[in-house]
Amino acid sequence: AIDPILDAMNTAQAKKLRGAAAVANARLAYQIFEEVTATDRWRRIAHAGGAVQRPLWASTGVKDKAYDPAKYVVELLAPDTVNTMPETTIHAARAYSGRIANSISDSYIHSHQVFAELAELGISYDEVVNELERDGIAKFNDAWEALIKTIAAQL
Repeated sequence: AIDPILDAMNTAQAKKLRGAAAVANARLAYQIFEEVTATDRWRRIAHAGGAVQRPLWASTGVKDKAYDPAKYVVELLAPDTVNTMPETTIHAARAYSGRIANSISDSYIHSHQVFAELAELGISYDEVVNELERDGIAKFNDAWEALIKTIAAQL
């Protein structure tokens, strides 16, 4: 959602940030996951048998042909994560097998810098996220309505 805005700017700084926002966002979500699972409260829950709710990186195939097909796999690798991806991404990621490790935990400062640089360019993280959330909810609602109509037609 941010890359088209950056492309329209056509500046060196904008070009440098292409592909960085989604990765930075996911990495900062993982930072929150690490913070939560490091608390005494979480330790008590785990000790009582609670299972960790693992972060899910969903559909991590790339849409932009300029990116490495394994971009999101390589850049979002960390313990306790789940990554769903198309078959082509699985094959691309196989080339990295054994050569990558946790690529998230040491990236938090850089991820915050990405959002600071986007803000300098006038790109509001909150506005973009709100738009994505609205679009996502609308798609789920549309799918739900279609399902209900299909079921109703069968009854």
